[in-house]
Amino acid sequence: MLIYNAEIHTMDSRGVIENGWIDTENGKIKALGEGAPDNIPEDSINAQGGMLLPGFIDAHTHLGIIEDSLDFEGDDCNESTDPFTPQMRAIDGINPFDRCFEEARMRGITAAASSPGSANACGGEIAAIKTYGRRIDDMLIKSCGIKFALGENPKNVYNGREETPITRMAITALIREGLYKARRYVHDMDSYYSDSENYDPPEYDIKCEALMPLLDRKIKAFFHCHRADDICTAMRISREFGLDPVIIHGTEGYKIADIIAAEKLPVICGPVICDRCKPEMRGLELKNAAVLHENGVKIAICTDHTVTPIQYLPLSAQAAVKGGLSFDDAIRTLTVSSAEILGIDEITGSLAPEKDADLQLYAKDCNPLDMMSEPLLVMVGGEICRREI
Repeated sequence: MLIYNAEIHTMDSRGVIENGWIDTENGKIKALGEGAPDNIPEDSINAQGGMLLPGFIDAHTHLGIIEDSLDFEGDDCNESTDPFTPQMRAIDGINPFDRCFEEARMRGITAAASSPGSANACGGEIAAIKTYGRRIDDMLIKSCGIKFALGENPKNVYNGREETPITRMAITALIREGLYKARRYVHDMDSYYSDSENYDPPEYDIKCEALMPLLDRKIKAFFHCHRADDICTAMRISREFGLDPVIIHGTEGYKIADIIAAEKLPVICGPVICDRCKPEMRGLELKNAAVLHENGVKIAICTDHTVTPIQYLPLSAQAAVKGGLSFDDAIRTLTVSSAEILGIDEITGSLAPEKDADLQLYAKDCNPLDMMSEPLLVMVGGEICRREI
């Protein structure tokens, strides 16, 4: 499929191609360039000067793992029978037939990170997925990290049961204990493989197995944190175990933006469009993303769907613009920056040859973040999911 006469926002070093074309084939971007292509097939799309962008990426959601219009029956987000569950995998709980996938596609959102919840100190493995498909295995981009939670959520869940953890100290101790066990498990496994005559393999432990890629920095550690002190606890744990950390929410990040920047710690900001629904969110401010960015922190914007419905991801970025973030930087938070934070930037998040054909087209002079805007064309992995041109 050839698209021409487009203002192409590549979101990479090529910047904006004012009048360009892009060719897709077999789900990938085949080529793109400036001016008019040499040959224009009959089935090509004339963008009429419209803005062509990578598909938006929601870097933190519970898409498909908390289903729309359902209560317990469709909520597979928190296995809150155990406060430490790294072995849980979001992919095993996601229903790709949930109607919110279509609502995401219709608004130009082509990928999302769907995560276990924050009831537990460790909730499980996060799945970065495409928003188009019928089988979640085919929609999976990669398993990008393990979800941890600090602060109020685990405290609330387990306090009502009079079980551990009911304090921030206990939450952190549980995480530390699990990581220490996994590190020892790796050591014992290495000893066995290097000298099987003198060492026995450790007894199989599914929790330790799930944490091994985290300790090897093959996947990232995603920490649910709202308060500034919890963000600092995430830093402490990450330094202690050599993790590759990401902060989810970071509501009070603006209070310690310089410290976060010095630690080179990325932050997925959001939800932005919501009330201050609990004490640890009382510091919620629209300026948060802008202040973090001004201090050199890599940021993404998220909806935390279902907290904010996923189709309002662009509007969430617009709210961050109201808080001081530039329009161009807001677009980056929904595309290449989200992809980089999730570790999927070699696949999606920008427009370049060999990357997946995840893209969206808007009418000329249309603001893609505006509440009233809708894309004329949406492609996910080369599949046309919406076409109004």
